[in-house]
Amino acid sequence: MEYTDAPSAEAETPTAETTSSSKPDTAEGQASDAVAVLLSVIPGLGHIYKGHNFIGMLLIFVGTPMAVALALLIATGTAGFGIGLLPIFWFAVMFHVYGIEDRAASAAVASIDEGEQY
Repeated sequence: MEYTDAPSAEAETPTAETTSSSKPDTAEGQASDAVAVLLSVIPGLGHIYKGHNFIGMLLIFVGTPMAVALALLIATGTAGFGIGLLPIFWFAVMFHVYGIEDRAASAAVASIDEGEQY
């Protein structure tokens, strides 16, 4: 009997079919965090890209106009320093879209047609 570090013939190496993961193996159906952050240059587009449509629409049509109005209002009383709130809002939206779950992948997996089931 020999003692070696080599794997035995009985040991199985995991393949793509045997490994389980929560996301599909292909890039199709997955929303990239980097692309979502880049799309958040316009706050809300990254959320829509990742499948959070309601939050994205709220950010585009409610959150961003309110943030701009609030920054301009504060800027009138602070000699223009209130404009510095806009980059904080912008980076907060980018940080949020980077951290939220990807609903686009789950929708793509759910829409796979497996044919008739008997």
